[in-house]
Amino acid sequence: MPVDAHLLAAFTLSTVIALVTPGPDMLFVLGCGMRGGARAGLLATAGVITGDALYIVAAAAGLAALLTAFPVVFTVLRIAGAAYLIHLGVQMIRRRKTTPAGDPVAGGMPGRRAFLNGVVSSMANPQTFAFMAAFLPQFVDPAAGPVWLQFAVLGAVLIVLEFLADGTVGVLAGRLGGWLRGREAVRRRMDAATGTLFIGLGATLAIDR
Repeated sequence: MPVDAHLLAAFTLSTVIALVTPGPDMLFVLGCGMRGGARAGLLATAGVITGDALYIVAAAAGLAALLTAFPVVFTVLRIAGAAYLIHLGVQMIRRRKTTPAGDPVAGGMPGRRAFLNGVVSSMANPQTFAFMAAFLPQFVDPAAGPVWLQFAVLGAVLIVLEFLADGTVGVLAGRLGGWLRGREAVRRRMDAATGTLFIGLGATLAIDR
């Protein structure tokens, strides 16, 4: 086994604890599910974990040194991610009064857009990269075998657990949102609430150090 069993158990427990604590990714998936349905929630989750997977590869390749040597890169990514989330929120609020209730995308979010937004949202949050770079190496033992293989195993476990956690949130939000979206007044309030949620996430990301 490429990863020590005790380290793998500790990693799994630590990951579960981290995932059940609501963070930007989970809240993003929640917003997509509420606005676009269960499918959008799942595809948003797939987008988020795709971005996370790329960050895991980057962390395994040692790119954490780049952000350490050039802090401005971290700042630029953080501000760009914040601006993107705020932009999404503003667009949702602006469109809530202009989209007809009978429109198949009324208050919704097409699956492809949900996936791409998930990827961008994840990649635009450099804190995810910082977390991967700091968290994963704690459970890697160079004496146990190839480091890249250990990173791969740990990354796969993290991705599966994240998909189960965030995907569940996305589906449940989609089921509830699907019932609510059929009611025009409620749909508008949902769009306003979801847009406000995204703006809040962007503002938090912008000021968080």
